[in-house]
Amino acid sequence: MNSETVAQAAHATLAGTVPFPEVVRRLLETGCEYYHVDFVALRKTFYGAEGDMVTAPIPYEGLLPVAADFDVAALRANILDSQEKNQPYRDFVCRAMSAGVQGYIAFLRGQRVTYWGRKGDQHTEWFPGAAPVSK
Repeated sequence: MNSETVAQAAHATLAGTVPFPEVVRRLLETGCEYYHVDFVALRKTFYGAEGDMVTAPIPYEGLLPVAADFDVAALRANILDSQEKNQPYRDFVCRAMSAGVQGYIAFLRGQRVTYWGRKGDQHTEWFPGAAPVSK
């Protein structure tokens, strides 16, 4: 996994200069399989198939603490605003934390994101156009 490319993708996300699908493409090309976002520690950790990892800070200031209760409806509205209205990532972060999201893992090859709250509540959201595989 190319740490410089990963760091550039992380920075572009924070700055809002590259859309999520393009970030995913770049990360997959560099060998990143998934990444973990921790809103308590304010950092992202990217993981490669070979066990390598790259950590990047989320340097936003003035964020409120993660809400105690997990609000899936508010989270889904937040996700839709990001997908359909291209809201800035900082706004997404603020709204996610207000909805009780403590962190999430974006599974790039699995095309889904699993969000969780402080009590262990979870919600999985599929990438646009992706869906669970029936068995």
